[in-house]
Amino acid sequence: MTMWGGRFTGKMDPDAWVLNASLSVDRRLAAYDVRGSIAWAKALLGADALTPDECHLIVEGLEMVAQEMDGDSFVYREGDEDIHTAVERRLGELIGPLSGKLHTGRSRNDQVATDFRLWMMDAIDKIQQAVIGLQKVLVIRAENDMDVVMPGYTHLQRAQPVLLSHWWLSHFWPLQRDRERLESLRQRVGIMPLGCGALAGSNYPVDRTALAEALGFSAPAANSLDAISDRDFAAELLFCTALIGTHLSRLAEAVVIFTTAEFGFFELSDAYATGSSLMPQKKNPDVFELARGKAGTLDGLLSGLLATLKGLPSTYDKDLQEDKAAGFTAYDLLWALLPVLAGALGAATIHPERMRLAIDASLFATDLADYLVERGVPFRLAHTIVGKAVQLAAAKGTGIDTLSLDEYHSLVEQAGVTVVIGKDLYSVFDPSTSVARRRAIGGTAPEAVMRQLGDAKAKIS
Repeated sequence: MTMWGGRFTGKMDPDAWVLNASLSVDRRLAAYDVRGSIAWAKALLGADALTPDECHLIVEGLEMVAQEMDGDSFVYREGDEDIHTAVERRLGELIGPLSGKLHTGRSRNDQVATDFRLWMMDAIDKIQQAVIGLQKVLVIRAENDMDVVMPGYTHLQRAQPVLLSHWWLSHFWPLQRDRERLESLRQRVGIMPLGCGALAGSNYPVDRTALAEALGFSAPAANSLDAISDRDFAAELLFCTALIGTHLSRLAEAVVIFTTAEFGFFELSDAYATGSSLMPQKKNPDVFELARGKAGTLDGLLSGLLATLKGLPSTYDKDLQEDKAAGFTAYDLLWALLPVLAGALGAATIHPERMRLAIDASLFATDLADYLVERGVPFRLAHTIVGKAVQLAAAKGTGIDTLSLDEYHSLVEQAGVTVVIGKDLYSVFDPSTSVARRRAIGGTAPEAVMRQLGDAKAKIS
């Protein structure tokens, strides 16, 4: 059956029917469609468009439809164009012609937008919980790895020592911003289009405020034209999921690098790694590589929907049918990915000794410059002096921690400054001392990381 056809004399071309139909995608909205239809029937009763007996029979029939769907006994028919058609067709089989009154004052335009928003509010809540699951693992790792010092990187070049706990938490905060964006989006998703009709509003005095409350929306949409055409919420969801994917990809890239033999900082559990069909020695970080790849897919879903939306000339155009497939796919990707990454990170083994070995004297160049600054040398000049020390050590094929005091005195004199330096200069080359000095909020010192850890725990409690 279709919800249209009175003005047509011929049948639709079979291939065109397949292209036009959306049941394969929007059947996922079945429970939300029934829920919205029950609320709409009660709203029609309040508007005197249905009698109490009619409303009772329609609601009873819809509840039977819902039971069939929950029990997987609902049978979809070849002629079901979309989920709305399928529900109304089955309702007619159960209660007869009275089912035709359900669509009074309602269009599939406001119906599908309502269904999609209802689904999205639930989807946002589930994504939030999955993100929290990963955040909890990062917090646990930060707690357990508090004594481990690792080289920090910029440009993928060794830069300064940091606590591994600080590194773990550096991936917590982007996810926290992702959750805050999702929470903000949920407020905008919670605006109800139902009762806006095809585009101009409903002829029936439906109490849309009460209807919105019944369905869990915060308010009815203020403008029927905008409500029907609005897919900002879908684009925002795709942006949020794409950014989550970006953050997961950055984390995944680091793990892929750190698990290589060249680094050896991390080792993945067998439960979260794969092997090679040819090379017996291989242990591949496939789940993290898939995280990188799926980030690209999420980006593509966002750009695809934006391209679809940018040139639509009216309130509703069939192009909008593309919104749901993109939203469902993005949700499915994250729902599959987030728990696996959480499990893989939680089960990973760290090798602190490899991290410590990767901390060479060059990582303390800034500490050495700070040592000179504390003795009155302007930082820019101290930077130059230490740069010369690095150059001298490189020429000798050694590290700046092996240069003699006489060599350091000579470098200072060449810079034209007078400063007293002694053997305490070599204390700057200790990793624990280096990280401990960075005590300001946001720094890598243990006390600063402990404060940060407390703040992180508060965000997921």
